[in-house]
Amino acid sequence: LVEEFAQGPFYGSTIMGNEVIAISSAEFGPPPHFVFREFTFPASLSAEENERLADLSLSCLRALGLGWGPTCIEFRWTKLGPVVIEVNPRLGGMPDPQLIQLAYGIDVITEHIKLVIGEEWDVRKGRSQAAGVRFMVPDCDGTLDWIAGVPQAAALSGVAEVKVYAEPKTPIARKGDYRDWIGHVIAASPTVAQTEAILRRAFELINWSITPVGEQEALAGALGSQQPDS
Repeated sequence: LVEEFAQGPFYGSTIMGNEVIAISSAEFGPPPHFVFREFTFPASLSAEENERLADLSLSCLRALGLGWGPTCIEFRWTKLGPVVIEVNPRLGGMPDPQLIQLAYGIDVITEHIKLVIGEEWDVRKGRSQAAGVRFMVPDCDGTLDWIAGVPQAAALSGVAEVKVYAEPKTPIARKGDYRDWIGHVIAASPTVAQTEAILRRAFELINWSITPVGEQEALAGALGSQQPDS
């Protein structure tokens, strides 16, 4: 399978039925992998760009015979315009629903359940905020020694959640996807710029240490050589 590489900013649309709820943006780590580093609701787009992605999203639904229930669609905005990467007939994975609730006051999980059981559902926005998540991504394999600064980051104004997925002594073996994450910080504020500033400040407070695999082996060998003869 050979596919053209679509280069440009990443955006995603969240839809319920034929209602486009939100357009988000995302940042990746370095190639060749596509490990998400950050999501933001809403994306920093002009009204015209936002409308173009919303129209393209609905065109995807019509082309694929969708239009019932939730859909999340991924795009890259290339020099030739927006290119569809994926159309997923489901809600976006966590923490998308949490970010949407923080940004717009819409509980998309509850509204999806209402739709499934035949109740009236409503995805009208109850507020207009900017919500974002930034993930903790290790830069090497090895063993996690410690993560510090979590309480301090959680205490920052605007931080909604700090979650760590890995305990000390957890082996770190990067896969080049979401399984590389060892934690995240979620924040919300009135503007995208303010939310990004809160996330930056939170990550300035959080630190972690990983002993790389090679250093582990060297340390084990050194300790072994120091054992007294029996």
